Amino acid sequence: MRFGLTAYGTVYAMGIHPEAKRKRITAKELLQTAETYGLQGSEIPLDILKSSDADEAADYARDKGLFINIAAGGFDPVKLKEALQLAERVGAITVRTVVGGAKFGGDRRHMAGTWQPFLQSILHSFQQVMDEADPAGANLAVENHQDLASEELLWLCERVGSDKFGITLDSGNPLATAEEPVDFFRRVAPYVKNVHLKEYAIYSSEEGYRLVRKPLGQGVINFPELLRIFHELNPHVTMSVEHGALEARHVRVLQEDFWTEYPERSARQLTRLLRFVEDHARNKGDWQTPFEKGASAEEIAAYELEEMNTGMAYLSSLIKQYA
Repeated sequence: MRFGLTAYGTVYAMGIHPEAKRKRITAKELLQTAETYGLQGSEIPLDILKSSDADEAADYARDKGLFINIAAGGFDPVKLKEALQLAERVGAITVRTVVGGAKFGGDRRHMAGTWQPFLQSILHSFQQVMDEADPAGANLAVENHQDLASEELLWLCERVGSDKFGITLDSGNPLATAEEPVDFFRRVAPYVKNVHLKEYAIYSSEEGYRLVRKPLGQGVINFPELLRIFHELNPHVTMSVEHGALEARHVRVLQEDFWTEYPERSARQLTRLLRFVEDHARNKGDWQTPFEKGASAEEIAAYELEEMNTGMAYLSSLIKQYA
């Protein structure tokens, strides 16, 4: 396993958010930032890579022995093929993408009657891309971006049937599709190409629960078990730190219509989820981030960097046995 850094957990500090009021980070600078934390690579957003000197970043990564992944989005075959071509040019290992459809918090209610056709269109696009992809090229890995459940990710991987197609596992997002995280990790592990190390705290609500970003090690995700699973089952994956969004994600599992268009779940699965939430949820306390409280851009950037430093201190101690 090799460990890196994404850009999306620090969108103010890295100048990515439109209200950040600071220069946007370049691809090479993101790699250099990863190095300052003792990491071994970066997942670089596609737009940042395209607007930077991509060849300079690639040369820097090669000289320093760093890995590159690319964070793309969507399932348009033309755009994904372009991203894979750029990945080949810069020596990237994996292109991550997201498909959307569901709203954050795993909400599919607005897609009643259309979810299955949506999945079929995603499958068709991925099959087209992988049929034409270079067998020696980069992986294409679809993320569980609070949209696709484990059942659907496994279905996509099995139907596409390419060794170069798989999953980007976001460690916090199983909770958004109402799945116990470690169960989710074990189910998808053989197909995972890339991991986002994300941490959440859980706050109870009358409708279900909220997921609120935290530094690694200060929430509910069992990172020691995550690393043990992948060390055993899939030791060659890349893993990158990605603190969560600045807005809490409300997962309304106690509303009956939340389950619109979801795969059938067993009583055991739901029991494990609800027990996990009951064991870990916070019933009191302020769950809002500085962003949600209307703080200044500089205050938000400082908050992001403080969380990053705290999370990296935890991760550094945890991964020593895998170095």
